[in-house]
Amino acid sequence: MSNTARREQIRGLVRDALRESSAQMQAPEHFVVNSLRERSEREWDRDESSKSLITEDDIRGLEPESRLRIAENAKFTPLARDLIAERRIQLIRKKPRVLGLSVKSVAIGADHGGFEFKKRLIEHLESLGLAVTDFGTHSPDPVDYPDIALDVGRAVAAGRADAGILIDGAGIGSAMAANKVPGIRAAACYNEQLAINAREHNGANILTLGAGQSDFEQIAAIAEAFLTHRITEERHLRRVGKIDSIDREFRR
Repeated sequence: MSNTARREQIRGLVRDALRESSAQMQAPEHFVVNSLRERSEREWDRDESSKSLITEDDIRGLEPESRLRIAENAKFTPLARDLIAERRIQLIRKKPRVLGLSVKSVAIGADHGGFEFKKRLIEHLESLGLAVTDFGTHSPDPVDYPDIALDVGRAVAAGRADAGILIDGAGIGSAMAANKVPGIRAAACYNEQLAINAREHNGANILTLGAGQSDFEQIAAIAEAFLTHRITEERHLRRVGKIDSIDREFRR
């Protein structure tokens, strides 16, 4: 058989196979678009529950009859109220969680990489009843994270705040800088369990977070985990005591 004849034979077999396959295929009776299914399973379409004031910018982009999650005591600008009424936005009040906070005051700071998250986290922490002192930065302009870490570290070490939170791009540099301050045990945490472990096992008094590693909801959850736990077990207290001994030895 010539090469031309062999190619024609193969083409014929392929055409027959395609016809047979098409005949067996049946259109599905119905299907559900994933995005629609996911939307129906969510309790809300947008979550702004970390904000104490809802503005028109928080409403824009929402479709009519969307569901907006807000803080229990959230307030609204007049234009935001008009948009909510016009678009028939359903407001879902966030149910307050009973948090056993282990601190009353927090010193917070961020470099330019964490500036935006810091602003939102301050609002969130204040909504929990915490006294928050902001050590900057106060704009998105570039700054050096060690300067911010030093200010927060000094405040915590001096007892002017019960705990500290630092936010930069990765959370690592701020931890390194803060840990140079005598009496500081800073821990970079990327999930809630690490934050709990840092508090209960290591007696961490400063939490460092990476704005480039987590979204805001994750950062808020990690911060809450950190601030609602404390070290209590004798074996962990003993080990942290040894960390403090090392600190004192090299401080001389």
